Amino acid sequence: MRITQGCFSFLPDLSDDQITAQVEYILSRRWAVSLEFTDDPHPRNTYWEMWGHPMFDLRDAKGAMMELDACRKAHPDAYIRVQAFDDTRGFETVMMSFIVNRPAHEPKFHMQRTDFEGRSQKYAWDARA
Repeated sequence: MRITQGCFSFLPDLSDDQITAQVEYILSRRWAVSLEFTDDPHPRNTYWEMWGHPMFDLRDAKGAMMELDACRKAHPDAYIRVQAFDDTRGFETVMMSFIVNRPAHEPKFHMQRTDFEGRSQKYAWDARA
């Protein structure tokens, strides 16, 4: 099972050239770039660890790619994602997010459905190795 979160998650992994093209698109829209990583990709885990600071003044994709390389070296078996933020309204809005690094072995999740009072149903997730 592949973790599918963000843009492009149903496609094969992006190459560095494709990632660079996406970062160039982000910068052309004057959005800020941010890198985040985690070893817990559970769908409800929306708060990943931030790598460095958001790159608000970045104008060249090479800077983001250098940071991505450094993050990959420090966390080779983590999920790493690129996020694009639009701050034109005075607060940051995530405009784009996509995974750029995955561990060699991805965890699997199982959804358990249980019938409850009346016709209600409860759902629970558990991680499996």
